[in-house]
Amino acid sequence: SRFFARPYDSDSDSDSDSSTEELLSSSEEEEELLDSSDEDEDEDQSDDEQGDDNESDDDDKPANAKNDFFKKGSTLKSDSESDSDDDNKGVVVKSAREKLIADIQETADKIADIQISNDLDFLSLLDLFSRLTNFLSRAKQLNLSIPPAYISTLVELDYFISDQQQDNSIKKLNASQTKAFNILKQRVRRSTKEDDFQELIKLFKENPDGFEEAANSLESQRNVPIAPVSTLKTTAIADKADIFTTLESVAELRGKKNVNRYDQISILESVIPDATTPFQSILTYLMLVPLRFDTSLNSSSMPLEQWNKAEKDISDLFTILEKNSSKYRVFETAKPQVDPYVEPTPSVDGFIEIIGSIGSFIERLDDELTRSLQTIDPHSTEYIDRLKDELKIYKLILRAQLYCELINENHPEDTQFARVILRRIDHIYYKPIQLISYTEKVSWEGTTKSSKITPYSKNLDSYGKAYANTLMDSLCSVLYTQSNAVFRKKAMLSHIYYYSFNDQYYKARDMLLMSHLQSTIHTSEPILKVLFNRSLVQLGMCAFRTGLIAESFEILNEIATSSNQKELLGQNTSRYTQHQFNSAERQRSLPFHMHINSELLDCVFLTCSLLVEIPQMTQVIDSKKKPPSKSLKKLLEYNERQYFQGPPENTKESITHAAKALQQGDWQKSYNFINEVKIWSLFTNSDEIKQMIQSKLQIEALRTYIFQFKKYYDKLSIEKLAARFSLKENQIISIVSKMIFNEEIDAALDQKNGSISFNKSYELTKLQQLSLLLAEKAGSLAEKNERLAAGGHQQNQGN
Repeated sequence: SRFFARPYDSDSDSDSDSSTEELLSSSEEEEELLDSSDEDEDEDQSDDEQGDDNESDDDDKPANAKNDFFKKGSTLKSDSESDSDDDNKGVVVKSAREKLIADIQETADKIADIQISNDLDFLSLLDLFSRLTNFLSRAKQLNLSIPPAYISTLVELDYFISDQQQDNSIKKLNASQTKAFNILKQRVRRSTKEDDFQELIKLFKENPDGFEEAANSLESQRNVPIAPVSTLKTTAIADKADIFTTLESVAELRGKKNVNRYDQISILESVIPDATTPFQSILTYLMLVPLRFDTSLNSSSMPLEQWNKAEKDISDLFTILEKNSSKYRVFETAKPQVDPYVEPTPSVDGFIEIIGSIGSFIERLDDELTRSLQTIDPHSTEYIDRLKDELKIYKLILRAQLYCELINENHPEDTQFARVILRRIDHIYYKPIQLISYTEKVSWEGTTKSSKITPYSKNLDSYGKAYANTLMDSLCSVLYTQSNAVFRKKAMLSHIYYYSFNDQYYKARDMLLMSHLQSTIHTSEPILKVLFNRSLVQLGMCAFRTGLIAESFEILNEIATSSNQKELLGQNTSRYTQHQFNSAERQRSLPFHMHINSELLDCVFLTCSLLVEIPQMTQVIDSKKKPPSKSLKKLLEYNERQYFQGPPENTKESITHAAKALQQGDWQKSYNFINEVKIWSLFTNSDEIKQMIQSKLQIEALRTYIFQFKKYYDKLSIEKLAARFSLKENQIISIVSKMIFNEEIDAALDQKNGSISFNKSYELTKLQQLSLLLAEKAGSLAEKNERLAAGGHQQNQGN
């Protein structure tokens, strides 16, 4: 029987298992019964009577074997007595067995109270009896006997149900109470016919007052010592077999129905202090941590309490592994043992290898933190408080890296080292150098060992940038040697992002060009596509901060003008509810603190568009050779269609007004509009960036002025241009010379007179250019009409 500690033969075990499975009916059966109509009551009663006859026939058959079971005594101390006994001993924490016995007794008392009050609340009785049945299944996990309170409650319920049927009081119940009564009646009758309960039920019916004493006497005849409830304290488990038996029973029940995960966790928590060897402690933690993660299987994120406990358990596991690193090693590739609960013999290297994955623990804990951050309002203080736990994760990742470096020498095929390195990169690649230095400083405190790959230097303040660069280079170089292409691509993109974010444009650009990722990224996983887009955006913004406006415009153009910009960057979470958030969408989605500010991205791109497109729009060029971008032109056309044009109210309107001022060559007014944008303060060097924008506006205003008004001048004074645009004369000469060299204007510099002479011999006016364009399009349209009239172009070619 599954309720007894040591069955004598397999036949009785299988019989009792089947009966117990009937006892522990699933929720599906309960729902089906609840949905049944009241008219089925008579049919159920006839079925029960037929079942009674069958069961009575079965009872006449002799048992094939007897089962031993452990019995708890009935002298449970009350709370006041326990408190008085422990006054001199301090606070005593109840063990899982004590809690279970107390829960059973409490539930039995509640059922008895309802029976005494004759309340006929069968919904409550059904709920309480279901709890009592679940407690009975949990007693098996702790090797407990059948609780006497369960037997007494079962028999009393059977009597109570029979009395209510005889009094015909059931007919007065409403529909829900009647259905609950039918379910309870079937469950109680089914339970009273269990083979395991027959002897105890008989004892109770013969002498209800002396039932517990009779049960104890029965156990004495079976030579099984009974531990009275009054002696239950938090005591140490005496031998190794008890710990391994508990671990095995928990492992067998993991993932099954009607098993309370929190009860299994509490069982393992009570085992940890009783472990006498490192091997026992390691096995217990390797089983306890996954059980904690199981608590979040049906929820959006792991409960905070369980997350903190899991983090502490992993930290304690590392402490044990570090202290016993000369004897025990945990590998993913360790050979599985025939009996996993027997300490294996040392390997050729002299270490006892235990199969397990500390890397997967780190990854799962990190993923649970990410899921939690995705479900919390990013603008709340709760998000900030939860974000502080990232430092705990980073410390564990660092300890995992040090441990993997220790054990990886003899196991190069173990891939968890690369996964741990990748997790460390994921936590630093998007951060500024100052924050990386602080994180490293705090994480290395209290660590006695040093890393061979990323040696730590305490003097971070003097060369923080050099240390951060070396750290990132060293971590990525480990992944570049991996055979897994995902590791290599992710390391390369993170490397590019890091250099771009920390204003090292040329390094990031060269790495992107040499990697050729832009030609193969469309075949990669969604998470890599998101990282590629993020790296590309950071590269474009880095080019802008460096002053490379044209490069920034080209890099940002595709993503900034896309209608699904947030999805490309992994930031589109608002349109999904929690229930619509599947695993693939979670992978593409990033926590809020990792987002790239979309308003800042738009501001940078529109500023680049202003500096690039406005001179192109005013320049008379051949549209076939160099079609200008129309991202800013659409904003200008929309603004011109407005009947009432007030002052700018947002970033786009400010840049639109700046573009209109720049079209007239008024750089000062254009700069004032751009300077009013508050988003520039998000840059650490915002003053330098504004100064750079001002100088670029002066240059582009000069170019725009020349393109716009050159048809009205034969000569332009360099001195007056320098005064108008606040530039030096040699700068004016340099800019105009470049325009002449690029054939943007047909002019000549007269340095003797300090002027620019324009040649108007062949240049077309704007009206002439538009007329030619109209004639060209009209001719093309006429040609198409002629082809359609002749039967189509394809048909003519066939003839």
